[in-house]
Amino acid sequence: MGNGRFQELRVYQLSEKLADNIWKIVNEWESLPQNTIGKQIIRSADSIGANIAEGVGRGSYAENRRFIRIARGSLYETQHWLRRAYNRNLLTDEQVNKLKVTIDDLAPQLNAYLKSIGRLSNNQ
Repeated sequence: MGNGRFQELRVYQLSEKLADNIWKIVNEWESLPQNTIGKQIIRSADSIGANIAEGVGRGSYAENRRFIRIARGSLYETQHWLRRAYNRNLLTDEQVNKLKVTIDDLAPQLNAYLKSIGRLSNNQ
């Protein structure tokens, strides 16, 4: 399972980038959007990286795979909330495009990481 250095994983670094960019955007919103949809987006985005880290820390390939699937679900949830925010005019086209670049990189990275864990567990 490695040395638990999840911070060095590119997939984890992308999750941090997405969560930090979302935090910066939501931090500029007014109170009502921050306290409703903003909290949801932040929680789901933060959950991506948290689940990657927890999966690594669990110490088994099966647990790691389970938490990567949860992280993938959190990414989809984040996309849902971002769509809601955009439809409610809380996000600009520029913000959406910037976040989309990271999401479009992160989604396949999560899938590739999940597949790599499967290959590793079958070889051991």
